[in-house]
Amino acid sequence: MNDKLILLLAVLAGVFLGTGFFAGLWWTIRLGLTSKRPALLFVGSLLLRSSLLLIGLYVVSNGHAKRLLACLLGFIIARFIVTRLADSVLERFFSPPKRVVHASEPR
Repeated sequence: MNDKLILLLAVLAGVFLGTGFFAGLWWTIRLGLTSKRPALLFVGSLLLRSSLLLIGLYVVSNGHAKRLLACLLGFIIARFIVTRLADSVLERFFSPPKRVVHASEPR
């Protein structure tokens, strides 16, 4: 295979791993707000997400530093994507309602 294609696939794998990692974090935070044992949930989630990420990085890199760096670049790209999506979703659902001023009310 072409080296550039392999690096592109490593970046895409990093995006996939990062999306899973940060989406899992977002899910954990939302679930942790109503959990009876939030500490157990957060620690368990951290161990699971970190383990899956490290295994994925190990498999994708296959002992090559360039592949590892490409995968980490994809991970960072996913962080920005998931953060942006989470911000828009959180803003949509948790923003305070806009106050409507009626014509009879003084401004």
